[in-house]
Amino acid sequence: MATIAAYTSPSLGHVLPFAGVLLELQRRGHRIRLRTLSTEVGRMRDLGFDADAIAPSVEAVELDDWRDRTVLDSFRANCATFCERGRREAPDMRALIAHSQPDLLLTDVNTWGAAAVAERSALPWVSLATYTPALRSRGWPPYGPGLLPDQRPLGRVRDALVTRAIFDPAMRSATPMLNAMRAEVAGLPPVDSYDAMVRRAPLTLVTTAPPFEYAHDDWAPRVQLVGPTSWEPPAAAPAWLARDERPLVLVTTSADYQGDTGIVRAALVAMADQPVSVVATMPHAVRIGIPVPRNARVERFVPHSLLLERAIVAITHGGLGVTQKAIAHGVPVVAIPYGRDQMEVAARVEHAGVGVRLQPSRLTPERLRAAVRKARGMRARAAAVGADLAALRGAARAATLIEQQLHGQVSTR
Repeated sequence: MATIAAYTSPSLGHVLPFAGVLLELQRRGHRIRLRTLSTEVGRMRDLGFDADAIAPSVEAVELDDWRDRTVLDSFRANCATFCERGRREAPDMRALIAHSQPDLLLTDVNTWGAAAVAERSALPWVSLATYTPALRSRGWPPYGPGLLPDQRPLGRVRDALVTRAIFDPAMRSATPMLNAMRAEVAGLPPVDSYDAMVRRAPLTLVTTAPPFEYAHDDWAPRVQLVGPTSWEPPAAAPAWLARDERPLVLVTTSADYQGDTGIVRAALVAMADQPVSVVATMPHAVRIGIPVPRNARVERFVPHSLLLERAIVAITHGGLGVTQKAIAHGVPVVAIPYGRDQMEVAARVEHAGVGVRLQPSRLTPERLRAAVRKARGMRARAAAVGADLAALRGAARAATLIEQQLHGQVSTR
């Protein structure tokens, strides 16, 4: 039995994919020592993990990239946030290591300070990316604006221009910040890019895979796509859900606030006269500014799987977790991306044929109603892609790769 020390970023959208992997490792006999989002500590302890909250100073640094108007500005804001968190994570991660004496470290791809400490420690170390990270990939568009793949000559020219205008400047702006943080917290030498920093981990597991994700044949062996790993807390269906027999439309917003309330407003208006039940989940208690129609509910939290069992379509913010969860249930998606990795997730929704992408700048009730109607015709394709993703057994595959790393083995597949 090995002791595995895990450190997550303060986001529910990251904690639940970690939980899926950690449960599988625990089932195989390993002891889990976890530091995570403070609101989830009790739930993680109920699962049998030795869990504590990450340092309050880390949670105090909030993501405010939703204020930025361009992909480049948003990337810079995220970099500044993760570097500031990283300075606060480092002593927390050292304390976790000292307390648990682990055999292997598991860090979140967004916990740059914890990763720096892991790199310096020389312990076996794995990074878990709960979204596709901004790595270069031969033959695919540059990460960020959500461009659809285009292998024609004009597409390659477009990709080169966007790389030069957006991707490369974003990487250059990040590099000095992350190098300063890495040197300060762990005395590490500089890297030449964000891409190089992510690849410093001996193994990075990404919680998606083809046919939803693009096939990155130049990432292995250090970066492996494992498929969805997310876990959901067991819960009984609310009484109101059992009483409502209408087809259901799920609407989601981000677990980390990003000003995406407009999704809920547009959905409530668009579906108000439709023969459906609308359930919107909004983790942040913000006012939507309009009356809630009789066929709709706005809830802070309901396990999405309970709703997706009845859903005919999911209107999402483009978060990878809920989008893949919808596809796993054979539910097509309307993705309305507001930022972060969501532009890329929405592009993959469109590319995989499992739903429709709608830009926030074009979001109106009329356009959303048309997008829902179009997405509903993609149910068969969503079911097929969902079955392919489920066959990967993401958490089990991730646990196997982690065990290989623990024993000094390196997978080449």
